[in-house]
Amino acid sequence: MLSFWEKKNFLKHDLIVIGGGIVGLSTAIQYKELFPDQSVLVLERGLFPSGASSKNAGFACFGSLTEILDDLEVLPKEEVVALVKRRYEGLLAIRKRFGDADLGFQAHGGFELITHQEAPALERLDEINHLLFPIFEQPVFSVLPEHKNFGFGPKVRSVVHNAFEGELDSGKFINILWQQSNQNGVKILTGAKATKIIPDERIVEVEDFNEKIHFKATKIAVCTNAFAPSLLPELDIRPGRGLVMVTAPLSHEIPWKGAFHYDKGYVYFRNIDNRLLLGGGRNKDFEGEETTDFGINPTIREYLLGIMNEVIFPKNAPKIEMEWSGIMAFGADKRPLVQKSHPNVAMAIRLGGMGVAIGWQTASELVNLLRET
Repeated sequence: MLSFWEKKNFLKHDLIVIGGGIVGLSTAIQYKELFPDQSVLVLERGLFPSGASSKNAGFACFGSLTEILDDLEVLPKEEVVALVKRRYEGLLAIRKRFGDADLGFQAHGGFELITHQEAPALERLDEINHLLFPIFEQPVFSVLPEHKNFGFGPKVRSVVHNAFEGELDSGKFINILWQQSNQNGVKILTGAKATKIIPDERIVEVEDFNEKIHFKATKIAVCTNAFAPSLLPELDIRPGRGLVMVTAPLSHEIPWKGAFHYDKGYVYFRNIDNRLLLGGGRNKDFEGEETTDFGINPTIREYLLGIMNEVIFPKNAPKIEMEWSGIMAFGADKRPLVQKSHPNVAMAIRLGGMGVAIGWQTASELVNLLRET
């Protein structure tokens, strides 16, 4: 049961943000900076962000060569360029706002491993560089003249380098968002799972010890990504679970650094503290990974272990020390869904695995929508 003080002081706010990940916290910070006298509350269902914000691989990327070519199969050139521009500018925005040190950002570049299956993509490398030239004003992709020093297995025929990608520490990113939220006077409640929205009354229902608590807001922002359909069932969203594994420290120094892509971007790996971080493989079981349940898919785990043993470390593969999953959200296209669902209720969701790159900018779009109401 709520006390008199709790009902008086904790339940009414000018803005309630549902979801305390990258987008939710970014929305709260930017809204509070515009309206410092208004009260902003963030409700997060987990102890830490529940989806993928602190469970991702920390890739500061905007799309590998083969990913961009795949996008061109289903989208007009103008839309593909717009997607890349949005992601790259999003990365520049968070680096400018928070600084590389606080993000743990490392500008080691991006790399894509090319096997015989992806080899035809090399013939279109110059075409893609020309397409993206207005954004970067120099070529983005180039073939490394010598990649054998990396020690990859014989399947790897070439490695494509991207000088504009990088890596960051996902935990540091969330930490700096928490710090700025606190500095701006944003209230954050964790372990507060929103179970229902009553849009006409602008009420968010949260269950606590079998009691339904109703938070009242002037405006509501839904930033729960793959979990949004539990609040707004009409949404076109498909969840996508992603597996990430980290090995024990290697006994020898890993001879490469950077954000590495494999299998048309569905697999990714990087060197963190001389450990291998390896993740992805969702394309091996799309149906099984279309879930909001956290867990480890054994088919995908075996696929990733095979890549580690045969491609990345064919002579001396380390042992896996930890593994986890995160939940992303996808839709009919790769654009995030930023729109109103009801008067004074708006959402920013469906980031398609690009939350690191576009989370801050997507939050800006959401805040602009909220300003209009």
